[in-house]
Amino acid sequence: MEKKLRQNPSNCIKIVLFGPESTGKTTLSRQLAKHYNSVWVTEYARDYLQDKWNKEHKTCEPKDLLPIAIGQMKLENELAQQTDSVLICDTNLLETKVYSEAYYSGTCDPILETYALKNFYDLYFLTYIDTPWEADDLRDKPNEREHMFNAFEAALKNHKKPYILLKGSKKERMELAIKHIDQLLINNK
Repeated sequence: MEKKLRQNPSNCIKIVLFGPESTGKTTLSRQLAKHYNSVWVTEYARDYLQDKWNKEHKTCEPKDLLPIAIGQMKLENELAQQTDSVLICDTNLLETKVYSEAYYSGTCDPILETYALKNFYDLYFLTYIDTPWEADDLRDKPNEREHMFNAFEAALKNHKKPYILLKGSKKERMELAIKHIDQLLINNK
């Protein structure tokens, strides 16, 4: 089990889009991957939970978190081997940990928590809640956006993860993200 949650070695810079639901992470992930002619790691939980919703009309339960984490790391490890430049991650295990604690009385599976904190990313982009809310089958906290944002930011601060806050229009977010990724690429040469 633990092996499935561990990052495999890679030669790329790893960037994570991080934050509450409906804050533009997927849109920006896709745009950044295109800009850098690289790959992006989709959010495994979306497909997993949409499939569960379609079949059982049920949302996420604690028993789903480890399969989601394993699926996420499988995708990340596979795609990290396809680039030597930048890997854009639409999410990571730390995000799963934050959701686990927010939804399940402050708890998180210890193995998930270990790898959420152990796996390394060069930079997190924390997406702010100044984007319009878009409802779907899985999103369920439109009135708790500020609370959830604070939980995500606290996780980054408490675990001393390097992050940049992205606010404003899609263009402003993209420009700021590119500025910081370009700097990482220069420093990594």
